[in-house]
Amino acid sequence: MLFESHLHQFLIPLLLVVTANTAAWAAARVFGTHWTAPLDFGRRLRDGTRLLDSHKTWRGLIAAAVVCGVAAQILQLGFALGAAFGTLAMLGDATSSFIKRRLRLPPGTEVPGLDQVPEAILPLLVLARPLGLGLLGSLIVAAIFALLDMAVAKVRHI
Repeated sequence: MLFESHLHQFLIPLLLVVTANTAAWAAARVFGTHWTAPLDFGRRLRDGTRLLDSHKTWRGLIAAAVVCGVAAQILQLGFALGAAFGTLAMLGDATSSFIKRRLRLPPGTEVPGLDQVPEAILPLLVLARPLGLGLLGSLIVAAIFALLDMAVAKVRHI
């Protein structure tokens, strides 16, 4: 019984991380080149590099927020918590994109860990209390997500 309650405690936040990540990706697949306004508005820094990858769009951010909101509502956590979770996940994803641009990595370059951890850990830490997670729980969920995401990375690019 104790194991089941801990499993449930980790499963719902993991589901929200996966939902946010998948919603943004699915929106790109469904809508193609429609509604691809970049989060950074195409801004370049003094060195000529983009602030973020061109794949970081308002469409992805909105999709993650709305779909996570609906998922959280279904899970009886409330739409607002889910929308906040999806938004924070995409802000974490944008953070990893910002770091990769500063490292001058080409857009689309996969960096294991950097591509998964910020988008998982930011919403998990910020929303730890309403999700019933502590620091350790947040780290566990983020690690599980990172492993799962790296395992399916090849499928995403089909």
